[in-house]
Amino acid sequence: MKPLKLLNLSMAMLLATSGMAQDRFLTRNGEVKFYSHAPLEDIEAFNDKVLSVIDLNKGEVAVDILIKAFQFEKALMQEHFNENYMESAKYPKSTFKGKFEVPDGLKSMSNGTYPVTVSGDITIHGVTKPLTTRVELVVINGTINTEFSFKVKVKDHDIKIPSVVVRNIAEEVEVTANFKYEPYQR
Repeated sequence: MKPLKLLNLSMAMLLATSGMAQDRFLTRNGEVKFYSHAPLEDIEAFNDKVLSVIDLNKGEVAVDILIKAFQFEKALMQEHFNENYMESAKYPKSTFKGKFEVPDGLKSMSNGTYPVTVSGDITIHGVTKPLTTRVELVVINGTINTEFSFKVKVKDHDIKIPSVVVRNIAEEVEVTANFKYEPYQR
């Protein structure tokens, strides 16, 4: 099965098993970027093929990121990222599944900003690790917007960096995400 179809199927299953429709919010074009600052080179990549669902009834969030959808300034960087480091044919996506306490104002979808702590498991390069991060969910007229960041240690996810380029790639990469969720409609 193609990775994009598998991604859509897994998110559809999550939606089908979730609570009531008005409690679920979806984005199919979330944005994720990562930034690596190293002594010899800065590397940045952008991905706008990110699927995410929030279930306010259960206080759950799920994110699926298609690895091959990351775009780099240089084509050679993108090729090395997919073939040598992330092995995107073998590990086509990264995922996050987490939980958070839903504030009352967010439950009622009242306009405002709601800081929450999201804890869950992030899977990158086939390796799952716990992740906890602070996120501000901003409700604006029935939509939920969020922008947040966290750091990932490359070695924690068994991503091998050859010694010849070790000064080109940071040991810790900053990940920034920006999602605009709309109410899920069946």
